[in-house]
Amino acid sequence: MGITAVKMKLMPSSPEIDLDQIKEKSKELIEKNNGKNCNFEEEPIAFGLKAIIISFAWPEKQELEPLEKELKEIEDVSSVELIDIRRAFG
Repeated sequence: MGITAVKMKLMPSSPEIDLDQIKEKSKELIEKNNGKNCNFEEEPIAFGLKAIIISFAWPEKQELEPLEKELKEIEDVSSVELIDIRRAFG
């Protein structure tokens, strides 16, 4: 079974939200659903608002939609967007 490299953007509902809590919960959900090697970046948007960019390895044969739904249900996350997905070699 192959592995895909996935990149998603999580948008918090306001600039006052603790991004570390969102990152922690996201990592738990990704690892619970067989994802590995989570990496987080913060991307400035506007007026102090920062998006969280998550990169992780995902089993190629497993659908991402259930994970996206779980990520959207995290408290203080307003949206989840799939930015990039590609087959990983190595």
